[in-house]
Amino acid sequence: MLDWSQARLAEAGKVATKTLADFEGGHRAPYPRTLADIRAALEQAGVEFIPDDDRGGAGVRLRRSALQADEGRKPSELDATNDD
Repeated sequence: MLDWSQARLAEAGKVATKTLADFEGGHRAPYPRTLADIRAALEQAGVEFIPDDDRGGAGVRLRRSALQADEGRKPSELDATNDD
């Protein structure tokens, strides 16, 4: 959704990359404060958390404003000085 690496999420969420890897691998459980920091980082980037309700299950989506926020460079703006 965001195309973030573990390193990018770790930086944004103020946690160690190893900590995220341990969470993902099921080797340790996150503390509530760590989950809150990770969630806040994702929300800051435009992720919306959708609660479970009578219309459907829980989920996530990207805010429309986040989709429009980073449209990249226009073809007319491309030249050798901004090659990545």
